[in-house]
Amino acid sequence: MRARQFAIIGCQHAHIGIFISEMLELGHTCAGIYEDENAELAQSIAEQYGIPVTGDIESLLGESVDVVGCASINNKKIDVIELCESRGKHVMVDKPAVTCAKGLERLKAVIRRGRIQVGMLLTERFHPAIYTLKRRIEQGDLGDIVTVGMRKPHRLDAARRPEWFFSKEQSGGIVVDLLVHDFDLLRWFTGSEIEAIDGYMGKTILPEHETFYNTASLQVVMEGSVVAQLYADWHTPSRSWTWGDGRIFVTGTEGFAELRLQGDPLVQDAAVLIQLTNDAPAALLSLEQPPWSISADFIRRMDGQPSMISHNDILKTTEATILADGLVNVIHTQEKRLRP
Repeated sequence: MRARQFAIIGCQHAHIGIFISEMLELGHTCAGIYEDENAELAQSIAEQYGIPVTGDIESLLGESVDVVGCASINNKKIDVIELCESRGKHVMVDKPAVTCAKGLERLKAVIRRGRIQVGMLLTERFHPAIYTLKRRIEQGDLGDIVTVGMRKPHRLDAARRPEWFFSKEQSGGIVVDLLVHDFDLLRWFTGSEIEAIDGYMGKTILPEHETFYNTASLQVVMEGSVVAQLYADWHTPSRSWTWGDGRIFVTGTEGFAELRLQGDPLVQDAAVLIQLTNDAPAALLSLEQPPWSISADFIRRMDGQPSMISHNDILKTTEATILADGLVNVIHTQEKRLRP
C-alpha cells in the first residue's frame, strides 16, 4: 500500500478523527483541514493530530491530494462528494452520507458515473465484538437466524450540540442519523435484503426544536423472514458509564447471542459477547480483530482490491434509512399523530 496524501473538507463532528488517526497510522499524510463554520472543533482536531487548518479549500484539492475525508453538516456532505468527483478525488464521509431522497439520487448518480470511490464510516463492521458475532453467525453457531434486535441509546448533551443537529432537514433526524449502522448490520448479518419496514418516531422533549425527534422504534422484515427490532433514543442518563449502552441480540434456531457494546458496569468496561447454544452453555466469547481498519478497507477498494464495504452496501443501507424515515408514524408529547 503506497503512501498517499489526504485532506479533510468539513469538520462538524469528531467522528472524522477515526479516519484521520487510521490514515496516519497507515503511513499517509494529511494536507490540512478546511471548515468554514466550526473553527473550534477543527482547531482542536488539528492540534490533536498535528495537522494544519486552512481557509483555502482549493489548496486541499490539488494534484498531491488523493482522497478527502468529510464530516460536514449531514445534508451538505453530498455537495462535498460532488465537489470531490469534479476534481477526481476519492472521498470518505462520516455517516449519514445523505439525509433525504433527493440527496440519495445525487449519491446514486455519482456512484453510477464511476469516476471516484465513495466511502462511509460504517465503523461498526470493524468493531471486534461485532466482527466476532458476524464470524459466529457465518460458522453456523446459532443455526439459521430468526430474529435480530438492536438498541442504540445515546446521551444528548443538548447544550453542547450545534444548532444544525436539532434540524431534521440538516441532520436527517434520529432514524437517518443513528439507525444507518443498524440497517447496515442487518444486511451484513443475514446476507439478505430488507423487505418491509414499519415503526414509530416520537417527540417528547425540546419543543423549541420543532423537528427534533428523540425516540425511534422500528420493525423490519428481511428476505428469508428474519424479523428485526431497531430502537434508538437520546435519553442515556448523564450519570451513565458510557455515552450509550448499545446492545445487539441475535436469536437462531440453534442458539442465542447478546452483545453489550460498551461493556457492563457491573462486569467489565470492555465489550461483552455472550453466546448460548444447544451444544454449549452460556459463555463469554473471546473477541477477534477484523483483518484491517475501515480506512484501510477504503484504500483497498480504491486500489481495486477486495473490501468489506462496497458501493452497493452504502447505497442499500442509505436507501433503507431514507425509506424508513418516510414510512414511520410520528407522534408527539400529546400523542397526536403528526403523519400517517
